[in-house]
Amino acid sequence: MSEPDARVPRKPDQIGGLIKGLRLIEAFDAAHHRMTLSQAALRVGISPASARRCLLTLCDLGYAQTDGKYFWLGNGALRIAHAYAVSTRLPSMLQPALDALSEKTRESASLSVLDGQFAVIAARSTARKSMRVNLGIGSHLPLYCSAAGRALLAHLPCEQWEKLVNALPMTAMTTRTEVTLTGLRQLLQSCRDTGYASCDEEIELGVRSIAIPLYDHSGATVAAMSVSTRAERMTTSEMVRQFLPTMLRSQDWARTRIPA
Repeated sequence: MSEPDARVPRKPDQIGGLIKGLRLIEAFDAAHHRMTLSQAALRVGISPASARRCLLTLCDLGYAQTDGKYFWLGNGALRIAHAYAVSTRLPSMLQPALDALSEKTRESASLSVLDGQFAVIAARSTARKSMRVNLGIGSHLPLYCSAAGRALLAHLPCEQWEKLVNALPMTAMTTRTEVTLTGLRQLLQSCRDTGYASCDEEIELGVRSIAIPLYDHSGATVAAMSVSTRAERMTTSEMVRQFLPTMLRSQDWARTRIPA
């Protein structure tokens, strides 16, 4: 899960309190499911007084709860996820394709979109086979070392993807993680040449993924479709041979239906 941006940008036509409130909602994750005022304030980079006002407001609206010392997200936060799911066409359009891919491959398939410096899972179909990687809708993946992230970056102008990648440290998540711009540049070129990106045990040892970009009518990349498997089940080459043709058919289908 991503770390919230400690900076809370403020422009003349923006509402600072709304920015802080949304940042506070984003600050909760698996490692920070309950936080005190001071912990929440530190995570978001605001004063405890501001954090208190925002969190109490979120509690009044049902987005958060408190026992007087700790705060945590309330069931009302699901309304935000629901609003995205029902108002955004892309996940609902591609969900049947993800389900078909997962059913055919017996592996987990995901649809990811670009959100700042991360690839965020917008839809997912989970196979019955066990995967140790705990991913769900809303999970953040690093752009530089995930297959989905590389598929999203591949067709961006060089200065644009470098700016996104340089915004956060390229941390080695395993001994196999590519953490240099030179290496990433080569991998993105490979994605453009072959039509797919891969992640071979770079996020977690024992897990491999391949991903393809999905385009709109104009040819712009709007999402990435990926499939993951345990490394002992098959090599990356085997994944490409067995899964890529099905994924590319979904790519063709999506391009004819996603407006520019």
